[in-house]
Amino acid sequence: MDYRAFAMRRLAALGPRYLPFADVATEEVPLRRLLRLSLFQVTVGMALVLIVGTLNRVMIVELAVPATLVAVMLALPLMFAPLRTLIGFKSDVHVSALGLRRAPYIWKGTLYQFGGFAIMPFALLVLSGYGEAVDAPRWVGYSSAALSFLLVGAGVHMVQTVGLALATDLVAEEDQPKVVGLMYVMLLLGMVVSALVFGALLEDYTPGRLIQVIQGAAVVTVALNLAALWQQEARNRTRAQAMKAAPRVRFADAWTKLMAQDGMLRLLVVIGLGTFGFGMADVLMEPYGGQVLGLSVASTTKLTALLAAGTLGGFVVAACGLGRGGAPARYAIIGAAIGLPGFAAIILSSFGAGVPAFLAGVFATGLGAGLFGHATLTAAIRAAPAERIGLSLGAWGAVQATAAGLGIATAGIVRDLVVGLTPVGDAPQVPYNTVFLIETLFLVLAIVVAWPILRDSARARRSGADGRAVEAS
Repeated sequence: MDYRAFAMRRLAALGPRYLPFADVATEEVPLRRLLRLSLFQVTVGMALVLIVGTLNRVMIVELAVPATLVAVMLALPLMFAPLRTLIGFKSDVHVSALGLRRAPYIWKGTLYQFGGFAIMPFALLVLSGYGEAVDAPRWVGYSSAALSFLLVGAGVHMVQTVGLALATDLVAEEDQPKVVGLMYVMLLLGMVVSALVFGALLEDYTPGRLIQVIQGAAVVTVALNLAALWQQEARNRTRAQAMKAAPRVRFADAWTKLMAQDGMLRLLVVIGLGTFGFGMADVLMEPYGGQVLGLSVASTTKLTALLAAGTLGGFVVAACGLGRGGAPARYAIIGAAIGLPGFAAIILSSFGAGVPAFLAGVFATGLGAGLFGHATLTAAIRAAPAERIGLSLGAWGAVQATAAGLGIATAGIVRDLVVGLTPVGDAPQVPYNTVFLIETLFLVLAIVVAWPILRDSARARRSGADGRAVEAS
């Protein structure tokens, strides 16, 4: 018996019942094929867990690297975030002899990820001055660590942006938001599984084990991305000839057309504010659990799984609501609002509420981030011109990733400034709680800016309903 085929058939059979967005599957594009394609999101989730979750805790606590330097290193991959818009556009208009548009970019991104992971563990040991690396010049540690994070960041952004565009190419236009939602569900599942695996592997932390984990992630990334890409994009020489003969479209013109869509600019501002608000905690959540609440490396690594589980729950709730015709702006506002008590619970955990309040707060912030992320993603897709789905996905991803990077860097800088300027003494929670309070402020700003979008969409729905009523009478 072919157990792999049997397992895939069982998973495909369960999908429409238990997986959100699984009803997007058709006879031409079965769920089995979509699930295989979604493996690229698993590798992206694995990279995010490793960089934002595990490595920031290890660098700050075990390797004693200053939090500001860690925050800057973790923000380096997001320097490529603004280029996601250009990457998406280039994959829309890419001309090749075989008519392939998405596959070349996904493969390039995979190679970037592999290269970054290959040199990252040794760069981190040199950066921290561990063992014999104490005699190495400091500039070697800084430059090699920066290069590794930059390569991983470039690969993640390229693979995710173009992979999502390829997923939308496979389905009908009305099903594009569903298939993108399915891809993000698989991203979160990949984050949960990766966090649990990394937590188990690093239960007994040693530098040698860290090297094995990171290099193992490099090999798994290449294997899964190859499996995801295999026979997904058909060769089309007719399309290649048509694209060669078509007038060349400039990026500036396509961008201007996208920004001319009603409410698009305000939507991008909302995405930036909300993502910045949720993203600042990413670099400090695990160190907070370790330094303030005394959690182990394995326990804090598993926090990423809890956060991802909450985000997955937010995606499910948003999918149900938006599937029934709910307004994306409404669910974005609800998501930001849920984040407020979530951060309040995290702050209270350091004032006697303890680990249960901390875990509840982590889950709540994940739930709010999931609602907010899916709602804004759906809004961006609905506002995009049909022929520029890659550009639209790139714009959403660029703003989101840039805001997340700025949030990560700002969180580390604020934390270190408070440590340096305030005699916290036996109150290590003060620098962290300062950051969490700033996050609540940005979530409130996101709600305020998003409110006119909700009001305008409600007004448009009422006008449409009134028009239909007049025609019926």
